[in-house]
Amino acid sequence: MNDRTTSHDRVLPQRNAEGWMFLIEAARDLRTTGAIAPSGKALARALTDPVRAQAPHPLAVLEAGAGTGPVTRALIPRLSRGSRLDIVEANPRFASRLRHLVTTHPHLTATSAQVNVHQTYVEQLDTDQRYDVIVSGLPLTNFAPVQVERIMARYMGLLHPGGTLTYFAYLGTRKARALTASRAEARRHAAVDEIMAAYQRTYATGRWTVWANLPPAYVWHLQRPLVTADQPTPQFDGTRR
Repeated sequence: MNDRTTSHDRVLPQRNAEGWMFLIEAARDLRTTGAIAPSGKALARALTDPVRAQAPHPLAVLEAGAGTGPVTRALIPRLSRGSRLDIVEANPRFASRLRHLVTTHPHLTATSAQVNVHQTYVEQLDTDQRYDVIVSGLPLTNFAPVQVERIMARYMGLLHPGGTLTYFAYLGTRKARALTASRAEARRHAAVDEIMAAYQRTYATGRWTVWANLPPAYVWHLQRPLVTADQPTPQFDGTRR
């Protein structure tokens, strides 16, 4: 049996186990898990593009809401020598799996990148570090508006001037909730949309549509201004397949 087959036989059961784990956690608390399946490879690539674009420079990167680690796996190989990755995950079962992923990933030995897993909420992360890139996997549309305001303010405060926040939002969630949710839930979702739209108008540098994900998603890149946020940066919409 060759190495490729052996590797495939190891990885496939692991992916299946993680899918079931994610589904179980979603059933426990869909508000914080945010989906019924981990992010797909195409979505993970789009979310981690700002890290790839700045290689081979050493970077400080924060991943918030890492879940079972599908985006973490895309991030780690893109870390240049001397980079730092802080992974924030509040779910203790997910955090434990992420620690195992970090301690067993072969790329980290080769690059001497510093990677740490923090079991906490990003608003409560105790750090003086500022980041070149923040990758958010948090299900912001599932949160209360005041929580979203707090998280987004924390993100912008943690970025270096000129740093990039990348996050995703599923397509069609507002329409779906309008059809199925209570009036209070629909108002909450609309209020969150308004908060995010304000951040997008002020800070967005790009938006991509990732069709090859379940469900399809937008990926947004927001940039903290070098000096002021008086003028919004231009936006554009592309597609990822």
